[in-house]
Amino acid sequence: MLVARAAFPHGSVAMSARDELGEVFGDEQFAAAFGSRGAPAESPGALALVTALQYVENLTDRQAAQMVARAIDWKYALGLDLTDPGFDASVLSKFRARLVEHGLEEQVFTTMLTVLAGKGLVGAGGKQRTDSTHVIGAVRDLNRLELAGEAVRACLEALSVAAPAWLATVIDVGEWAHRYGPRVDSWRLPASAAKRDRLAQVYGADAVALLRAVFTPAAPPWLAEMPAVQTLRIVLVQNYHITTDTRGREVIRRREADTDGLPPARSRITSPYDTDTRWAAKGDDLFWNGYKVHLTETCDDEPHTAGQGDPADRRPAPNLITNVATTAATVPDVKATTGIHQQLHDRQLLPDEHYLDSGYPSAETIATAATSYGVTLVTPALLDQSAQARACGGFDKSAFTIDFDTRQVTCPQQRTSSHWHPATQRGTDVIVVKFAGPTCRPCPARAQCTTAKRGGRQLTFYPRDLHHALAAARTQQNTTGWANKYKLRAGVEGTISQALAITGIRRARYRGTAKTHLQHVFSAIALNLIRLHTWWTRHPLPPARTSNLQRLDLALAA
Repeated sequence: MLVARAAFPHGSVAMSARDELGEVFGDEQFAAAFGSRGAPAESPGALALVTALQYVENLTDRQAAQMVARAIDWKYALGLDLTDPGFDASVLSKFRARLVEHGLEEQVFTTMLTVLAGKGLVGAGGKQRTDSTHVIGAVRDLNRLELAGEAVRACLEALSVAAPAWLATVIDVGEWAHRYGPRVDSWRLPASAAKRDRLAQVYGADAVALLRAVFTPAAPPWLAEMPAVQTLRIVLVQNYHITTDTRGREVIRRREADTDGLPPARSRITSPYDTDTRWAAKGDDLFWNGYKVHLTETCDDEPHTAGQGDPADRRPAPNLITNVATTAATVPDVKATTGIHQQLHDRQLLPDEHYLDSGYPSAETIATAATSYGVTLVTPALLDQSAQARACGGFDKSAFTIDFDTRQVTCPQQRTSSHWHPATQRGTDVIVVKFAGPTCRPCPARAQCTTAKRGGRQLTFYPRDLHHALAAARTQQNTTGWANKYKLRAGVEGTISQALAITGIRRARYRGTAKTHLQHVFSAIALNLIRLHTWWTRHPLPPARTSNLQRLDLALAA
């Protein structure tokens, strides 16, 4: 202790974690993942602390293990002697695997929030904000041709280990080893379209032959249950079309989007080595294969007193991450809103106001947040997308008067609707209202209302509660006070930037949603440790690296 204090007179993140949050890294919370029998193991609490500090420094497993052996502040945090050699780097990988296997990815994070709530640093009420960013998967990007070949190769690799003797009886090992020995993306694919089509047919024929051999009665039945075999089956179905020609011969060809159709991106496998990654796009410039992470943090600016310190010492509490959600890349932000609120509810950390960008709200999420969770969404609700609203002329939906009791809609010309139909569109309850053709055709304002040649105007809107919630949100966001209030949301961009720079959250270290989520959770733990250390030691976070010209540009924009 004396050596650590002398070497770090102002402390360090590792030392603050030990001094202030030692109970967060106790062994008892991991009892379900570690048995009482067998060879002695490293302390799971110590391994959790090492993993958190690993993300603070953005280190590899090997580098983290070396820090345990040689870093004085890490030894202080772990309670080790200066002569302790530490442990082998492989221990960290096994520890993460145990956490994922037993569903304990968020255990340390949940315990940290409980301890911080006891210190008065987080709690229900107040303000929080959320934003998301894309995460690139820990696999190579493959086009459809490369995916087909690599899926066959991955299956062959798995079968070569699981049943080598059986595999040698169903394929020509020499020929297939020549074709599938090296990675498919390690050599240049043919430039000719005809040759590429021929190669695609070869991959498809090999996949069919291999799968038929696996599913024959003579094959060991457990082979069909292997993950690599199941992945190959799905890749084959998603990318190939098997038919019979006029002579009765089997034809295996690649699926074409225009003629045969392709599965939607949300279900299409992109790599045989991580079946959870998905291709997604945002705007015209961003394309990635992987996941998406949503970070939620506190953003109160009220003075705060915590612990047994001087009550006169009233400082704003640090902004701390309270929730981490990992989704597939194709899941839109709006689908994550209610799930985030449910997780915050389970932790008893629901805010009074939740600041979000325009990707998160919908009529349903706004109403659900208010009625089910007591949360007010401070977010720009999407405006009317009708042709009249987009043209900024004519009669949009707001020009019509809706009477839910009489189930009628009155247009600006005081004519009433003729049909009222409850319906479901894309899984959401809506109401479709139609005006009769004879009502609309002689109307002098028809050109301002509809472009329908034969029928009358048609409107689609939400049921009563959702409609009123959405209308109220749209009305409120047009006020000057709301615009000034909403500026608070922009601060979460700095949290995303900090997560990218410090923990490398943009690139997945591991494969699979569960392990990727574990990475995101420990990234959040690391950011909280850094922010708490600066708050406890009164050392402000270093300023962002912004050039003078950029500061001038931001000042003028404001």
